[in-house]
Amino acid sequence: MSGLTPDDVAAVLLSLKVAAAATLVALPIAVLVALVQARGRFAARVLLDGAVTLPLVLPPVATGYVLLLLFGKRGALGVWLEKVGIVFAFDWTGAALAAGIMAFPLMVRPIRLAIEAIDREVDEVALTLGAGRLVRFFRVTLPLALPGVAAGAVLGFAKALGEFGATITFVAAIPGETLTLPAAIYAATQSPGAEARAAALCMVAAVIAVGAVLVSDAVGRWAGRAARGERI
Repeated sequence: MSGLTPDDVAAVLLSLKVAAAATLVALPIAVLVALVQARGRFAARVLLDGAVTLPLVLPPVATGYVLLLLFGKRGALGVWLEKVGIVFAFDWTGAALAAGIMAFPLMVRPIRLAIEAIDREVDEVALTLGAGRLVRFFRVTLPLALPGVAAGAVLGFAKALGEFGATITFVAAIPGETLTLPAAIYAATQSPGAEARAAALCMVAAVIAVGAVLVSDAVGRWAGRAARGERI
């Protein structure tokens, strides 16, 4: 952490907090959406697929602006949410919301592929044995899809950690409040003589990303062995 200012350290810690919150909240929703995409048979599925992919193809600044219109203090939803004490605009919770939305498509895809790879006969056998829908999901589908869930979680965490455009548009970059790691890196690159700070921040981001990949790989191998019934 040598060469970093107190604001830089705060930005790193805030980014970890934002990425963790975004991943934890978005992951269960991503699993549900991936299950619907993989197993659902309904006419509007193409609309669901398009809605899931939208944050990935829209400019991040556009996504941030839409969030500002919806969840800003004068936004369509923000006005009502503020009355019950829920505030997103210019708060770290807004950064988590923006990061979670931007990361969502990357979380859904590997989970969907993992679910689609499961042999439908496995689910049908569980059904013939009297297992209900929830039991089949938690006892059959989810354990077999766990490597994909782990991959989705780490991709989502990495994307949330590096999210910049939507976050800075929606909640700005207030030191100690909404200044995340990418915003701190950008600010350092724009400050004369701050090249060492920018390099140190980039190094911190790289270490966190590599650590997340290693954890994901370990979880994926553990889940694969568990799904095959091997000793862990």
